[in-house]
Amino acid sequence: MALRYIAPLVVGLIVLTCKTWAAVDVSMEDRVDVYLKDQAKIPCIYTLNEPATMIVWFTKLPGKDQSRIRIYYYDNQTEIIEEGSDYAGRIQVSHGVENAVRSTVLTIDTVELSDQREFICMVHNVLNDSGEGHTRLQVFNSPSLPVIKLEHTGISVTKNEPSKVAECKVDNGYPRPNITWYKDRFPLQPSVGEIEIKESVTVKASGLLELESQLFMKVIREDEDAIFYCEVQYFVPGALKMAESNPIKITVFYPTTEVTLSINPPDRLIKEGDTVEIYCEGNGKPQPVFTFTFNDEEMSGEGTGIWILENVTRSDSGTYGCQSFDPETDTEVEGSIGITVHYLDHIVVTPEDTVLDQMQDLTLTCNALSSLPTYTAWHKDGSKEVGGHVLELRNASYDTAGMYTCEVMVRSLPELRGQKSVQISVRGKPKIAVNSTNNADRPVNLTCYAQGYPIPNITWTLSDRWTGKPVPVLNVETQSTDTGVVSMISVKATSALTANCTADNEIGTDEDSLSIDAIASVTTTTQAISPKATGFTITPKQPQKGGSGVAIAVIIICLLLIAILGSVLYFLYKKGRLPCGRSGKQDFTKEKASKDDIVMEMKSGKSEEAVLLQGVNGDKKSPTV
Repeated sequence: MALRYIAPLVVGLIVLTCKTWAAVDVSMEDRVDVYLKDQAKIPCIYTLNEPATMIVWFTKLPGKDQSRIRIYYYDNQTEIIEEGSDYAGRIQVSHGVENAVRSTVLTIDTVELSDQREFICMVHNVLNDSGEGHTRLQVFNSPSLPVIKLEHTGISVTKNEPSKVAECKVDNGYPRPNITWYKDRFPLQPSVGEIEIKESVTVKASGLLELESQLFMKVIREDEDAIFYCEVQYFVPGALKMAESNPIKITVFYPTTEVTLSINPPDRLIKEGDTVEIYCEGNGKPQPVFTFTFNDEEMSGEGTGIWILENVTRSDSGTYGCQSFDPETDTEVEGSIGITVHYLDHIVVTPEDTVLDQMQDLTLTCNALSSLPTYTAWHKDGSKEVGGHVLELRNASYDTAGMYTCEVMVRSLPELRGQKSVQISVRGKPKIAVNSTNNADRPVNLTCYAQGYPIPNITWTLSDRWTGKPVPVLNVETQSTDTGVVSMISVKATSALTANCTADNEIGTDEDSLSIDAIASVTTTTQAISPKATGFTITPKQPQKGGSGVAIAVIIICLLLIAILGSVLYFLYKKGRLPCGRSGKQDFTKEKASKDDIVMEMKSGKSEEAVLLQGVNGDKKSPTV
């Protein structure tokens, strides 16, 4: 009986042992990661003492239908890639052995999203036992960089509910990426009544994903300075990557609680005639509608934050106000600023144009009304006389006469300045000064300046110095000055002339004269002018040998005068009017000179003439008595 039960048990153990030795051990990775469009390699490792008799690769359809589809078959005599499958022409299978470890590798070219599925490797041994392994192929595609876009023109802090701030979008990602919002480098988390984040995913025809994330916030005023951006996180084979969007700033609207007024130009005094711009700015956003007032009276305008005053006057000085109204909060805010327009009135000088007697005193005062301290200075003929608004003139003389200018200025505002001039005349008879200029053979310019008041009349007369015959006076120019009158004539003397200037007014007369030598007609002469109290002596350069006919005529006249003088001396000697003894003899020393050496001297007033003639044709001895 016992043997009958033991025999079947032993047979069963023998069969079980044989099957265990004959089982196929297959190893595969749980998942193989691959980029879209890349090549995927799925290894299958198995352990057998002898080559496998059959290797089959299967894949499972994605979705609910998990039925197997054979894509590859291999035995010792046959290798088949299933035609008509999704992998025909895209797969290759290789076989290898190393240290009794055998393997088969499935290679898939140009991986598609539809390749994301499970692949099965089945290996059979000679006993027709089999083993299989499973690997899931995971396909990845990196999404585009995140694009952030503002979804508002401004968000008011008075909103009671979160407002849409921005939108972040990524495209063509797989598998689904994640989007995180940041504010100033800190991640934002949803908060009831404060922050909301809404996401949506769109599957495109290619199977890739488009992810959109919207941020809703209840903003505060400080958010206008905050930096917002979004970050996308996505998986790639063997890693987790991230990318950030460009940063943005949002526009926050908040009510105005204070207004500030300023003027342009800033930090400088305002004077009459300036253009002034008044700016009104609130501390809210956007700027409200403004209303300007002047001394509490409303001014009409467009309601912008600027008011322009052109060509201001002192009447524009006062208090300028600015008011703003916020309809959302129903609040009104106002501010003000004071403006002073500075001025300098017309200058008043007393007395005005005045005539003084000689030795008389005069006090001039200069005043101008100004809104700022002033500085006053007196000037005469471009030079400063004295500082202060009072000028004292003592013991008036002709030098006192002239144009006096009073200048008033505001040192703190240099543009404010003015001046006024008065003419001071000193009564008296004319006082003359005569001057002349001469260049070579050009005409002689004669100037006669007469001081005095009433303004003198000037009269010129010209006459030939030798004959006394009058010569016409042409081209007379007369001009009044601050202290008298100036008269000018131009004379081209063909003979020696005497010029006389006479000045007269109702008080008296004064005159002066000067002599003018003839201008050489052949050779150029240089004249030296020596001013004297009553006129000028003009000495011409002596003519060279072989001079003009005029010079010869002068020499002949001089010879005749010497002959007459010799005759007179001889006559007096014979009559005994010239006592002369041995001891009293007079020698006329011979002096050798050229016939061209002639010196002439002429003086104004009562004419005195002296002529000295030295030897003409060699030496001559004067008579001895």
